[in-house]
Amino acid sequence: MHQIAYAYGLWGMVILNSAIFIIFAFSFTHPSTKRDWRSFGAFSAFLVALFTEMYGFPLTIYLLSGWLTHHDPGVDIYSHNAGHLWHTILHLRGDAHFDAFHILSQVFIFGGFILLAAAWRVLYKAQRSHTLATTGAYARMRHPQYAAFILIMIGFLLQWPTLLTLLMFPILVVMYVKLAHREEADARAEFGEAYAHYAAATPGFFPRLLRRMNKPGTGSRGSGGAKVEASVQ
Repeated sequence: MHQIAYAYGLWGMVILNSAIFIIFAFSFTHPSTKRDWRSFGAFSAFLVALFTEMYGFPLTIYLLSGWLTHHDPGVDIYSHNAGHLWHTILHLRGDAHFDAFHILSQVFIFGGFILLAAAWRVLYKAQRSHTLATTGAYARMRHPQYAAFILIMIGFLLQWPTLLTLLMFPILVVMYVKLAHREEADARAEFGEAYAHYAAATPGFFPRLLRRMNKPGTGSRGSGGAKVEASVQ
């Protein structure tokens, strides 16, 4: 008789994975202001919701169990493999950890953390000197940290989508965009024309494929030739 595998109820794994990713993200962001903590807290809530369903209580699987068993009668819906819903819904066979969705998710997740780390190094120097930073990741986009959070969330949604995280994702994206706009208003008030030149030459969240050559008053130099290391936070 075929025995059903139940790959959930592993609350130690929920705590461990949540802690690892939250601490890892914290090490690259070091939130200090109320605004920083709000963005970091929302990202942490997304991770906790994700790992709770990945290892603890599979709410999405329970809610979709009738449809899933009808859609694929041979699937063991409470196995870990079936929790990779894109793999299950599209009738992909083999180990879900090696399908295109999982591989692409790893690219987004690790790429997001790399971007987060790269942005933090530039931002940290700028915050200490109370200047703006247009070098590194900030030379490509004005909000690399928020872009990194979004990339990581997309990666997890490709790997392990749940109803709760799918609902949370657009809400968090809107929240990050609003926070970015507020930070830009603060930066314009503090740095004036230097930030205006930087913002005019640098995209917000989506870097241009072809990087524009620096011109006087934009990029790494501000008005009057003074060096600008600008940051938007």
